Amino acid sequence: QVQLVESGGGLVQPGGSLRLSCAASGIIFNINTMAWYRQAPGKQRELVATITRIGSTRYADTVKGRFTISRDNVKNTVFLQMNNLKPEDTAVYLCNSVPVQPWGQGTQVTVSS
Repeated sequence: QVQLVESGGGLVQPGGSLRLSCAASGIIFNINTMAWYRQAPGKQRELVATITRIGSTRYADTVKGRFTISRDNVKNTVFLQMNNLKPEDTAVYLCNSVPVQPWGQGTQVTVSS
């Protein structure tokens, strides 16, 4: 059974920071590329960042320089450190592997003053 459980979201003011976590099970975690996505209501799901099994990272231009993806292959966990948050970052954040597995519930990030 595949499980993806995101946590760490919340309400934060512009310029603030959050660190998201994704606990993964039921997949071959240590050989898969992992990714963070986000989806705002009524909008397409957007790829935010990816990290390969050996730690090579890629970021969407909208978050580059502000977000950092990392992984702990022993704990089967992926992280997303988000700094200098902006209102346009508001969305449900979800993680997944490549190939994509069934989606978890995600964690809500709301950036507002």
